[in-house]
Amino acid sequence: MKHDAFHLRSDPEPHSCAVFSSPHSGAEYSDAFLEDSCLSPLQLRSSEDAFVDLFCENTLGAPVLAARMPRAFVDLNRAADELDPAIVSGASGRATNRRIAAGLGVIPRVVANGRAIRLGKISIEAATARLNGYYHPYHKALTGLIEAQKRRFGVCYLFDLHSMPAAAQPRGPFVRRSEIILGDRYGTSCDPWLSDAVAGVFKAAGFRVSRNAPFAGGYITRHYGAPDSGISALQIEIDRSLYMDEESVSLRADFASFRARIAAVLAELAALPPVVRSLAAE
Repeated sequence: MKHDAFHLRSDPEPHSCAVFSSPHSGAEYSDAFLEDSCLSPLQLRSSEDAFVDLFCENTLGAPVLAARMPRAFVDLNRAADELDPAIVSGASGRATNRRIAAGLGVIPRVVANGRAIRLGKISIEAATARLNGYYHPYHKALTGLIEAQKRRFGVCYLFDLHSMPAAAQPRGPFVRRSEIILGDRYGTSCDPWLSDAVAGVFKAAGFRVSRNAPFAGGYITRHYGAPDSGISALQIEIDRSLYMDEESVSLRADFASFRARIAAVLAELAALPPVVRSLAAE
């Protein structure tokens, strides 16, 4: 299924209780947005989780929801009311937080390295149009998928896929950098057994895995994760340097082999059995 806001791939009868979400891999930049920006297309792409959607091109027996519009246009991993008064005219007086202060609200002011996307502000009407056209449809689709999986299987495992820049972690001769970071909001958004199981699958595939630092999960993980209600949400961050050149936003020559490696892991995650929390506790 193709919508202006997203691509949805799913089997008519999913045989997995998982849902895969890729909210930051959108790369469809409109001519109007490019002309309005003071950055080059390549600079704008620095905020993308570029190519992440390619890791789950097969449905894996589970629905796969991927954004079409770029994060620089609207950030689907923020709350709808996280409007930045420094970029949205008429948003003043609203509550703020450190993400908004950094220019990373639902309508971003900056991309990577704090580079301003445009000069001046957009109107509150233009911001609302972005939310109504792209943000809300994505979340409506995601909510529907989660609810359908929970009705069908009794539980839903939401795997929120992202990529992280190599610079996000410390460097040094004695630093062992993680290749995968799992974020479960410090155990509050995902059943502990599921976080453990996912970590085990990645480790068995040869990846170095850590949890919650520096990425514990964003809005999607926090908003949808409700283990007590049968919905576990886990953010999965993949080191971009493993499969792409960050400067040119281009794939490495060995991308096909890496994609096969990640796809095999995701297939194992999709195959994890539905475990109702009360039964697991017994």
